[in-house]
Amino acid sequence: MGHSHHHDLEHEHHTHDHGVAVTEDNKSRILWAMLLTFGFMLAELIGGIISGSLALLADAGHMLSDGAALLLSWLAFKISDRQANHTHTFGWHRFQVLAAFVNGLSLLVIAVWIIVEAVQRIVSPVVVMTLPMLVIATLGLIINIIVFKTLSGGDQENLNLKSAMIHVLGDMLGSVAAILAALLIWFFQWYMADPLLSLLVAVLIIRSGWIVVKKSAHILIEGTPNDIDMTTIRDQLIANIPAVIDAHHIHAWSLTNGFNMITLHVSVDEIIKDEDTLRQIKHYLESNFNIQHSTIQLEHMGCPDQSCIE
Repeated sequence: MGHSHHHDLEHEHHTHDHGVAVTEDNKSRILWAMLLTFGFMLAELIGGIISGSLALLADAGHMLSDGAALLLSWLAFKISDRQANHTHTFGWHRFQVLAAFVNGLSLLVIAVWIIVEAVQRIVSPVVVMTLPMLVIATLGLIINIIVFKTLSGGDQENLNLKSAMIHVLGDMLGSVAAILAALLIWFFQWYMADPLLSLLVAVLIIRSGWIVVKKSAHILIEGTPNDIDMTTIRDQLIANIPAVIDAHHIHAWSLTNGFNMITLHVSVDEIIKDEDTLRQIKHYLESNFNIQHSTIQLEHMGCPDQSCIE
């Protein structure tokens, strides 16, 4: 048993180093997106002050929060690069999920702020200087398209990158709404267009933000990954690995998006070598269930824990 346990630890140490790649490509895309967003936020702020347009000042505030979200995402990539140590044995990969969760919450806060602002404008319409609004909103749309294209070329499965993309998508929708509102005000003097289109954008941002919050919160509270079913794992281990009699006390969760982990007790018959069984089980879990890290307790004499679930 001692030898097989040593092999188990070696295998686990090996899996720590794989599966959660924070690529330089993702980091550089986030960095460029952040610089472009902060750069245009300053331009929009100056334009809003010169034209006296509250809409542009509000959108500058929106872009400031997006720039901050991108900064948080970039920091998450930098921090999750750190190696595992004695105080953080799994490394810092979970920080990416935490950043995505905070980004998702900030999207919801932004959406609520837009709704409150829009309702105030419906009650008390604001006169807007349409030409500066149209020019700066159009430039904003171009910048946001560039930022979105930069981010969308990265890893689409990365929750941190995805939350940053949704922020920028919200900005793109905001720019489109501002352009449409400026045109409707210019041609028809319909000042109600500004708050009504803002409400539509807010609803779309709430939907996107909620998806990110829900997914990242599920990982943070160590919920079972959506593509893993405990009963299926138990049944397939018994059916496909000859030595396995039963599997119980199964717990599965994600370290970060796409990196699944599991602990389980496996009852085996006594005539085979533990090391071979461990290797077979680990290989089966990784190749069939995308589980990169597994901790397995082999049992010959029944489960010693009171809480074992048969």
